[in-house]
Amino acid sequence: MIYIRWLDKRYHSLNYELRKEFNQKVIKLSLSGGFTCPNRDGTIGNKGCLFCSEKGSGEFAASKELSIKEQINEQKNFLSKKWQTGKYIAYFQSYSNTYSTVKDLKYKFNEAIDSKGVVGLAVATRPDCLNEDILDLLSDLNKRTYLWIELGLQTIHEKTAKLIRRGYDLTYFSDALKKLNDRNIKVVTHLIMGLPTETKNDMLESVKYISKLNLYGVKFHLMHILKDTDLYKYYNDNPFKLFTKEEYISLIADSIELLPPEIVIHRLTGDGAKEKLIAPRWSLNKLSVLTGIDKELKIRDTYQGFRYEKSF
Repeated sequence: MIYIRWLDKRYHSLNYELRKEFNQKVIKLSLSGGFTCPNRDGTIGNKGCLFCSEKGSGEFAASKELSIKEQINEQKNFLSKKWQTGKYIAYFQSYSNTYSTVKDLKYKFNEAIDSKGVVGLAVATRPDCLNEDILDLLSDLNKRTYLWIELGLQTIHEKTAKLIRRGYDLTYFSDALKKLNDRNIKVVTHLIMGLPTETKNDMLESVKYISKLNLYGVKFHLMHILKDTDLYKYYNDNPFKLFTKEEYISLIADSIELLPPEIVIHRLTGDGAKEKLIAPRWSLNKLSVLTGIDKELKIRDTYQGFRYEKSF
């Protein structure tokens, strides 16, 4: 079967892709560049996206009070308890990591990729934070290291995008993707499964949309509710149905079947900080969710791309 080429998985995992590229396990180090976001500093908004936490979706990133090299060393020491490896991806995670001057970005990104053992750079940002000068910088970095850019699409549906205060329409995403594609820069996009008001069909439409694009990878996030977010307030005022574990596993299996085999799956669920997570609490057992997805694909006897050619 096709999935055998991904070793023990029926989908094209990031672990598989990085092992293929670097011949060993590669670990991501979550860093904070000390940036903000145009959706927070008043440029287009003051509150951020509806679901965004005070840390800008970087709950597990190192402290921004440390230098980039200090953060990298801290993360290496912390993760060495779980994995023994000598190769790392420097992952700028919190807020919008191209929302600064080129001089500032160049200094911080170079500090990261020049650190011992760092073989790649991942930069999470917004499609409206990629001007020509920044694109030129990313193009230069792409020649020097294994680079990918993460763009938070979340959904293709404009009604939902306005509800979650995303702050840009779909054309911004498609334009940014084209500019990055033209520079041969790998792009990973994010989808949130379970956004308020969206149906299962709405979510699968977003999956079908990205499956037609020239993407390096995708991250699936489970919609989870954290304390001290505007989503928490919204949920209290407008209760909406959250996924059961079984429903989520089924939906992700459907999504995997719709993706082309070459797209790398970087994430299959979300894992909010335990002390801040309101719901769904079952998501705290991440291993159980991932194992459930594996079992569901096995029961179906399907794999990534199984329904791709039949989808359009």
